Amino acid sequence: MFKYLSSEVAHFRQQPHNFRILVLTNLVYALVLPVIDIFVAAYVMRNSNDPTKVVIYQLTIYTGIPLTFLLNGFLLKYINIRKLYSAGMMLSAVSMIVMMSLKSLDLVGIGIAGMIMGLSFGFYWANRDYLALAITNDSNRNYYYGLETFFYTLIAVAIPITIGWFIESRGSGEGVKNAYRIVTGVVFLITILASVVCFRSTFSNPAQKKYVYFNFHPLWRKLLVLASLKGLAQGFLVTAPAMLIMLLLGKEGALGTAQSIGAVLAAIIMYVLGRVTKPSDRIKIFAAGLILFTAGAAFNSALFNSTGVVLFILLLLIAKPLMDLAYFPIQFRVIDIVSKIEKRSEFAYILNHEAGLYAGRFLGAATFLILAYKVSTEIALRYAILIIAVLQLGSILVAKVIIKDGNRIAPQDPAEQSPLETEIAEKVIQPQA
Repeated sequence: MFKYLSSEVAHFRQQPHNFRILVLTNLVYALVLPVIDIFVAAYVMRNSNDPTKVVIYQLTIYTGIPLTFLLNGFLLKYINIRKLYSAGMMLSAVSMIVMMSLKSLDLVGIGIAGMIMGLSFGFYWANRDYLALAITNDSNRNYYYGLETFFYTLIAVAIPITIGWFIESRGSGEGVKNAYRIVTGVVFLITILASVVCFRSTFSNPAQKKYVYFNFHPLWRKLLVLASLKGLAQGFLVTAPAMLIMLLLGKEGALGTAQSIGAVLAAIIMYVLGRVTKPSDRIKIFAAGLILFTAGAAFNSALFNSTGVVLFILLLLIAKPLMDLAYFPIQFRVIDIVSKIEKRSEFAYILNHEAGLYAGRFLGAATFLILAYKVSTEIALRYAILIIAVLQLGSILVAKVIIKDGNRIAPQDPAEQSPLETEIAEKVIQPQA
C-alpha cells in the first residue's frame, strides 16, 4: 500500500507546476464548498421553513453567475486572473456574512445574498474552468478531474458531519445562529488561505480577443444542448438534499451524516476511474452517473421518507462526480476543437457555455416552483427531481453524438494517429487562409 501511495504521489509531482497549484488551490477551497452548497440552504430552510425561498435563493445565485462571466471577460483585460480567481473565493464568505446579518429572511435580503454568491461563483468558475482548460490536455483530463473529485469527496466525508453536529450541539435559537456565524468566520479564513495558495502560481490571462459571439460551429451548438440538460438538475439539486432532510428529518446533524455516508467509497471510485480510464470511456462513465441519479430520484419519489432521502443522497454522492468526471473533459475537448476551427479565444466558449447552463438551471428551478405554487411543496420535492432525472437521460444520446462528431473532425488521440491522419486532422482543424 505504501509503495502504491508513493508512486501516486510521484505521479502527481511529475505534473506541471501550475497543474499542481490549481489542484491544491481547489483542494483548500473545497473545504468550504459543502458549507456553501448545503448549510446555507439549511440556514434558509431553518429560519423560513419555506422550500420555495431556498429555490429562489438558488435561482438568484444562478442569475448572478452568467452576468459575472461577462464582467470577468471584461476585467481580464486589466486584472490578473489570479486576483479575479481569489476574489471569487473570498466573495463566497462575504455572501454568507450578508445572509447571517439579515434580521429576517425576506425575498429582498435573500436575493441580495444570492446575487453576491452568484458573483462569487461567477468569478470562481469562469477562471477555474479557463485555467483547467489551459493547463490540461485531453490525455490527462480524466486524471485531473479524478484527482479533484477524489479530494472533494473525501472532504465531503468530514466537513458535513462535523459542521452538522456542531450546529446541532448548540441547541436552538440564538445558539444555532451563533454556530452559523462561527462557521462563516472559518469559511472566510479558509478562502484567504486558498487565495494565498493561488498566488504561488504563474497563471496567465487568456489572449485578449473578442469574447461575445452569437454564431457558433454546429458541434458547439450540440454541446450547448448538453449543457442545458446538465443545468436542469443544477437548478435546485444543490439545495434539494438540504430541503429534503430538513423537511423529513429536521436536523443539521442528520444532514451532515447523510452527506458523509458513502463518500469514502465514492472518492476511491473517482480516483481509480480518473487514473485508469481513457477518453474513449467517458460515455460509459457519463451514462452510469445519469442512471444512478435517476435511480436515486426514483427511490425518493416512491418512498418520500427518511429511507428514501438517504438512498437518494447515497446514489447522488456517486452519480454527480461520475457525471462531472465525464462531462468536463467532453466539454473541454469540444472547446479544443472548435476554438481552432473558428480561431477564437477559449474563454469565449467558457462564457457561452454558461448561457447554456443557465437556460437549463432556469427551467429546472421553474419546474420546482410551478409544482410548489400550483400544487404543493411536498409534491415538488417528491416529483420534480424524478422529472428532471428522466429528462437528463437524453444527455447520453447527445453526448454520443458530440463524441462521434468530435472524433470525426479531430481524431481522439493524436499519439495513435498515422502521419497521414495527423496531416488530414491538421488541415481540418486549421484550414488554409
